[in-house]
Order: sequence, then structure tokens, then C-alpha cells
Amino acid sequence: MAQLFFIRAHTNKGQRYEDSVADVIKDQQIGGLVFFQGGPGRQVNLINRYQKIANVPLLIAMDGEWGVGMRLDSTISYPYQMTLGAIQDNNLIYKMGQQVAYDFKRLGMQMNFGPDMDVNNNPNNPVINYRSFGDNKYNVAEKGIAYLKGMQDAGILTTAKHFPGHGDTNVDSHLDLPLLPFSRQRLDSLEEYPFRQAIKAGISGIMIAHMDIPALDNTKNLPSTLSRKIVTGILKDSLAFKGLVVSDAMEMKAVTKYFPDGDAEVKAFLAGNDIIELSDNSDRAILKIRRAIRKGLISNEEFEARVKKVLAAKYWAGLSKIKEISTAHLDQDLNRPAASELVQQLSDAAVTVLKGNMASLHLDPLLRTAIVSVGVDEHTTFQKELAMWYPNSRLFIVNKNTPIVRLNQILVALEQYDQVFIGLHDTRLRPQSKLDYSNEVKMFITNLVVHKNTVTTVFANPYTIATLPGIEKSGALMACYQMTDALQRSAVKVITRQIKASGKLPVSVNAFFPNGTGIGGL
Repeated sequence: MAQLFFIRAHTNKGQRYEDSVADVIKDQQIGGLVFFQGGPGRQVNLINRYQKIANVPLLIAMDGEWGVGMRLDSTISYPYQMTLGAIQDNNLIYKMGQQVAYDFKRLGMQMNFGPDMDVNNNPNNPVINYRSFGDNKYNVAEKGIAYLKGMQDAGILTTAKHFPGHGDTNVDSHLDLPLLPFSRQRLDSLEEYPFRQAIKAGISGIMIAHMDIPALDNTKNLPSTLSRKIVTGILKDSLAFKGLVVSDAMEMKAVTKYFPDGDAEVKAFLAGNDIIELSDNSDRAILKIRRAIRKGLISNEEFEARVKKVLAAKYWAGLSKIKEISTAHLDQDLNRPAASELVQQLSDAAVTVLKGNMASLHLDPLLRTAIVSVGVDEHTTFQKELAMWYPNSRLFIVNKNTPIVRLNQILVALEQYDQVFIGLHDTRLRPQSKLDYSNEVKMFITNLVVHKNTVTTVFANPYTIATLPGIEKSGALMACYQMTDALQRSAVKVITRQIKASGKLPVSVNAFFPNGTGIGGL
């Protein structure tokens, strides 16, 4: 029974926490671990320790939507899926899958809880958003399949999430139970589409979302994870999915609010989940599920088939021959040049020109040039790299809350320049749909973009463009999706004609910039 349970593990919570996880492994002989924050060396040592005390080798998983850097320090992060959604060459995303799989295996992990195959058709989605490939179901499916095939071909298990689709919610399921009020026809044709395509492509796992979906199961306040109609009736029977069905985290408020004290785990098991992830008390939950089996609430055949499915996945992932993971050269292996080069290639391929032509984008290097970075407290990679190509330039910084007096002084100073490059930066770890700039700074941007010869580049969530009035008046406008050094270098490469832009907007921003906008060849 315990083989179906995966519990939380960290390497940044100290010895007592690590020992408590070891005790659970010894006492309950659970099936696997899900690693969260920490460091790679510590994680390898801990996995070696935990595998030694497990009677059946543990299946080790992690949320690695943009690689192991999503959870671990000192490792490479690939671009967010929203950024990847702009790329036109899906083979690059397949290669990323292979590199991510290499990192997982090097760290002793066998399963990625990714890709995210939600269609993000709500710009204000608080939990998916930039984690999605975009709002076009075909693009989401194609990109997700390229990513998962890269990973699976390189030998790790993958998990498309969050079935039947978490992209049109305005509630974070970590905090409460989201309602999906759409018709069965809409859910079938839109939300479920990428998952159906992933199943056809042979995906190894699918994670169920915690959502209240009356069109699929009208039981009041029942999360989809706990619905047999959804998990078994739709996913396993109607869609004929034979891989691993994984619950979303059972500690989330969307579940525990209405089904506390282990009742959620029992219902998740009865619903048809093969892996029950992150129970807040696995010992209690296992006892309750054993009781349900004894009462005949589920057949022994179905129960045994689930356990065999988990064991078969472990065999496929190579866990029949468990060997200690070496920590020698770990840092070099995880930060290898091939991975860094691919991050830059992906970034180059994502740059999206939303407005402009040769004259308005590639400004004259000999003219007096201002290079303004907004939303930051120090000079950016974008400014430093661009300044090398524009010798007659001066750099300006505007932070998120620069006082209005200073903003007006900068506007006056900029009138002396022939041309202005503007970089808009979001420094937050989770780049949301609205920038956290003051209203005065947003008005400064509106006033600045009408300067003659302006090129504006947005190193932020593309949805933020809709919240900046008048930005479409800029002489040229580029979307670069997130604030990484690689994307800032990519923007400079496009401006200085080292590469041509090829990205296409993966979401509809507003009437000016619908999905698919992108001027190639500049």
C-alpha cells in the first residue's frame, strides 16, 4: 500500500527534518520522494542515504518545469514555458528535455512532474500563467510533447499537469478550491486537448488538478483529484490512459479544506490515483486506506494493479539496479557548457518583435543614445551589452518607485538624445501579469515611449504589455518574456543584427498584439 505514497523531502531544512524523512522511509516503506528546495550536493548525499534504507528502491521526483533550477541552487534554469511558447523550432525544446533528463539522472532522480500542459487562457491566472506554453491549445500540445519526448527518450518519467486543465482559473489551488464552471463540450475541446495529444504521444504520467468541475462531477466541493468519475471514468476509461496517474499535492488547501484528517487520501485512492503525493500524514492515510480495502470499497485486483504499475515504472527507470550516485565533478556536470549554450539558443529563438521595421529597430550606433532600464536598482546586462555597440551612449536607471521629481528630471534629460533604448524589467521570482511599478513609473513609461526613435524591450511576463498604456506607440517593441541574462543578451543580438528575431507571441495580450504576433526576419 505504502508504495503508492510519495512524501516531501528537502535539503535546506536541517538535520532533524532529514532524519524525520528517513524515519518515515524505514517505518512505512513508502514508494517515493518529491524533492523541493536545497542544493545539489546535499541532495545527492541524502538520496544515497535514503535509498540504502529502503527495502524497495525509492522513485525520486521533482517539479522541474524549467529544469532542476526550479528547486535547487547552483544549477541551470531553462526558460519558463511561456518563453518556450514563443519558439518556432520545437526541436530546441526536445533538446531541452534531453538536457533536463541528464540533470535529473545525474542527481539520482527518475521522474519530473512536468511539463505543464495547461492552456493558460486567463491572463490573471495566479498559479499557472508563465508556467504554461500559452493560450493556444495546439501550440501547448506540440511544445509539451517535444519537451516530454526529449525527457522520456533520455530515460526519465514525465508527468503532464494539471488534468483536465488549470489554465482558466482565478484561484490558487494551494490556497482554496478553484471552480471550473465550463461545459463538458468546452472542457473536451479546449482544456483536455493537450492531455489527449500527450496520451497519444505516449506520456508516462499525468497529474490531476484540485478543481471543482460540476460539468464532470457535480458533487459539491469535490476536488477533481478525489472524483472517480474524472480520474477513472474520464482519464483511465474514456481516454484510455494506461500510465501513472499522480495526485497534485494532498497538503494543498483545495483538498484539506473539505476533506481533512486523511479522508482526502482515501478518496484520492478510491478515485483511481496511482501515486498519492505529499500527504500531510501518510501513516494515518495508509491505515485509513487499508480499512477501505478491507471493507471492499475497492477490489483487490484494482489495488494490486496500481502497486504493480508503480513497481513497473521503477523497473523502467532503472531502479532494479540501484547504485550510489557520485558527488565527484557534480557542479561541473550540472553546469556544463552544452546546457548553457542551449539556454542561450532557446533565448535567442524566443525574442519576439511585436512592432517595428529595420529602420525603427536597428538604430544608428553613431547617434547620441540613451539606454534606460526600468524596474531595477543597478545597471543591467541589457544596458552593459548594448553600450558596447553604441559608444555615444549614457545609461539611466529607474527603479520601481523612483520619485516623480526624479522621473521628470530624467524625461527632461532624455530630450537631449537622438534615440532611446528602454528595457522594462521584472525582478520578481514569479513574474505576474501586472508589473509592481508605481503608477508614477508607469506614467513615466507612457511619456517616454513617444520620444522620437524609441525601442522598448519587455523583460517581463508578456501580459504586462496590456497594463502599460501607450506602449504600442514605441517606435519598435520587443517581448523577451523574463529577466534573465541570456534573454537580455538575445535582445541585444537582435538590435545589433547578430541574429534575426523569429519568436511569435504565445498568448493574446490585447487588440494590438493578439496570439501569433511576431515580425520575423528583422
